[in-house]
Amino acid sequence: MQTLSQSPLDPEFVQNPYPFYDRVRQGGPFVQWPEYGFRVTARAAIVGMALRDRRLGREAPPEQAVDIPKHLEPFYAIERHSMLELEAPTHTRLRKLVTKAFTPRRIAGMQDEIAALCHRLIDDLPEDGCDLLEHFAKPLPVIVIARLLGVPESDADKLLAWSNAMVQMYQARRDISLEEDAARASAEEAAYLGDLIETRRKAPGEDLISELIAVEEEGTHLTRDELISTVILLLNAGHEATVHQIGNSVKTLIEQTVAPHWLEPARIDGTIEELLRFDPPLHLFTRWLYEDMEFQGQVLRKGERIGLLLAGANRDPSAWDDASVFDPSRPVRTNFSFGAGAHFCIGAPLARLELKLALPMLMERLQGLDLPRRPYYADLYHFHGLEKLQVTYTKR
Repeated sequence: MQTLSQSPLDPEFVQNPYPFYDRVRQGGPFVQWPEYGFRVTARAAIVGMALRDRRLGREAPPEQAVDIPKHLEPFYAIERHSMLELEAPTHTRLRKLVTKAFTPRRIAGMQDEIAALCHRLIDDLPEDGCDLLEHFAKPLPVIVIARLLGVPESDADKLLAWSNAMVQMYQARRDISLEEDAARASAEEAAYLGDLIETRRKAPGEDLISELIAVEEEGTHLTRDELISTVILLLNAGHEATVHQIGNSVKTLIEQTVAPHWLEPARIDGTIEELLRFDPPLHLFTRWLYEDMEFQGQVLRKGERIGLLLAGANRDPSAWDDASVFDPSRPVRTNFSFGAGAHFCIGAPLARLELKLALPMLMERLQGLDLPRRPYYADLYHFHGLEKLQVTYTKR
């Protein structure tokens, strides 16, 4: 097995990690990534299998459990009850309860509201140009998820700040200062949501938090801690990745000079899937092995942790012709930007709807949308999103 060294903090890697993913894929089924201390793969067949096989999972085996530093206890108090970090049977119970409330019908019912919000945000843009991340990509998904959950829209800035602090725990540049910020944000958001949940218990509304309180599966409800963790997961995941995907998508549409007809209703779904495949916001997702397994002739042992390079698998030439080329006309097939299997992103329909509404509207109403200078990706790995997205246009 090869060892391929690559600092995730290297500026060249941050701007373009795909050449490293090509080297990983060419190096074998798995290669050792010493900076992370585990094996990784960028092959689509293996990533798809690992995401769906229940012999692997997110939850660390008991023998791999580590002591939680005291200063991080508020963060892990939330993580212990997060669907993202749990496996069956707990994960199954939580997901069933959440999907009873977070339904496709509820999401589809927000279409007109999201469209109106997109128009409002575009109306409020400066006339000739702006940082589109700050003025559009960041406020849109956080306001949408806040409205869906029943969190006051006036508190959207607080939610955004808490989320930004908490996701720093997953970044390669994590240090003690960022950990303390994440712990503080976790405690503050948990307290805020705990109060809001109690308010909804006494006076339910027509919002997702009220529905999550009410749902029942085989005689059980979500506990208070599970409610808080679930709402935080929906808030954080419901906007963090979408912010980056909107930014990456607008950048791609401009740089690739994508013709307007690819954003028309008959073609938009395929274009969105290609945008998700070509430059997604989440690049690395880990799994633990619960028993010995063999992948394409390479044996991995029980108790190992492996890294699945989702964005690398999305550009595997064995799965897509001309995989490094952006082509909205290619036949749609499953990509890995939302994961797969039991942990497939529960918010994928909402993210797709936001992209479907926002991207055509931006390209139609911002005439001559262009990049006055090259946009740079922020030092966020294993997320992949722009630092800012300065654009020029003539507003309609």
